[in-house]
Amino acid sequence: AAWRAGARARGTEGLMLKPLDGPYATGRTRGPGGWLKWKLDPLQLDLVLVHAQAGHGRRAGLHTDYGFAVWNRPPRDAAEAEAVAEAIARREPPDPDGLQLLPLAKAYGGLTDAEFTAVDRIVRATTVQRFGPVRALRPTQVFEIGFEGVQRSPRHRSGLALRFPRMLRWRQDKPWWQADDLASVESLRRRLDGEAEDPTPGEVPPP
Repeated sequence: AAWRAGARARGTEGLMLKPLDGPYATGRTRGPGGWLKWKLDPLQLDLVLVHAQAGHGRRAGLHTDYGFAVWNRPPRDAAEAEAVAEAIARREPPDPDGLQLLPLAKAYGGLTDAEFTAVDRIVRATTVQRFGPVRALRPTQVFEIGFEGVQRSPRHRSGLALRFPRMLRWRQDKPWWQADDLASVESLRRRLDGEAEDPTPGEVPPP
């Protein structure tokens, strides 16, 4: 358990366990004498759904691939967050000095078929713009995202990216404007990287 607890510091997802007398085999080696992947529990953040794209295969008719964003700072109240949503619906560019949502992660899978169908209806009803197969959405929904780590990324306006993000659950119990903010994500990254200094609250890296 102690070795597993230190897995992130070593840049791994957990431990691979194997009996001392277990064979080395090819492919999946489950069952008696096989190997066991003992992964860490994922880190978690609540993020806002801001983009959606249709899935593949049997879910090609549903929007199941999502883009999620984090607040650059905590909203003062629901009214301030709603003003941001209204500006997005009007396709206005974000105020560089004001409250805004910053893209942080993409994820798919993790929901039931019924949940995907329900979210698909919301996606279609809240679409404000299309970029090829991608729909930009008026923010209304928050999801709990699991991941393995945080790293700097020039590809995201947030300046950060999540490692192996996936949806854990649809937070229908939580108002979307109460999603996590950038300072929380940056603080988590610093702890994982062993850095001591705290980031400046609300600081947004340049795009």
